[in-house]
Amino acid sequence: MSGVVRLFVISPDTHSERRLELHVTIEKLKDKLELVTGIPATNQVISLYNSESDSEALATLSDNYKQLGYYGVRDYQVLRVVDTNPSSSFTGQMTDVSQVDKFELTPEEYARRQDTVLAYKQRHQMGRFAPKPEESVLDDEIPAISADIVIGARCEVESTEPGLKKRGVVQFVGPTKFSKGVWVGIEYDEPIGKNDGSVQGERYFSCRNNYGVFVRPDKLKVGDYPAEDLDLDEEM
Repeated sequence: MSGVVRLFVISPDTHSERRLELHVTIEKLKDKLELVTGIPATNQVISLYNSESDSEALATLSDNYKQLGYYGVRDYQVLRVVDTNPSSSFTGQMTDVSQVDKFELTPEEYARRQDTVLAYKQRHQMGRFAPKPEESVLDDEIPAISADIVIGARCEVESTEPGLKKRGVVQFVGPTKFSKGVWVGIEYDEPIGKNDGSVQGERYFSCRNNYGVFVRPDKLKVGDYPAEDLDLDEEM
């Protein structure tokens, strides 16, 4: 019979296969297993199992003076080593990640780093950083522009107020920066507008303040509309 046996040694932090001599005493075995498991020899309780899946031990190797062979061990059985005083050793601490200091970054710190996935995507314009195709206004969304809507033409703008005729002169026709599509800039005859021909710091034409307005082409009619005197002081 061979004087060496192959056994699996399992502890809270380790799992290994070992070749052990059958004539080694349990006391000496514990000294060897301390180097393997990190559990002090004086804290070890060694149990013998037929396999790792077994829940019931075949024997507990409790007599330090007996030899390993005394317990009838066979190849590929399991020695499970338990630490009776884990607080005095490192048992379990190597696998307990709750005790590990975590490296954390604030969102601002993460955004400033150049070695992150975020920075890589920004550099290569990937994902939400990819260039977006220029949005275009569909032809059927643009009101048709009458050929007579030209700069200098007299016009009348639709009004929701009964009896109020909003008349003026076309001063601008074309695209703007404040909104998509084509707009018509009008200088009213009276101060019933919203601006002086400029919107959001961009000037499209010039007129007195509150005389200018921008409307869609389908909101006005061009024709011989004479200026009307509006008594703006009628209501007090």
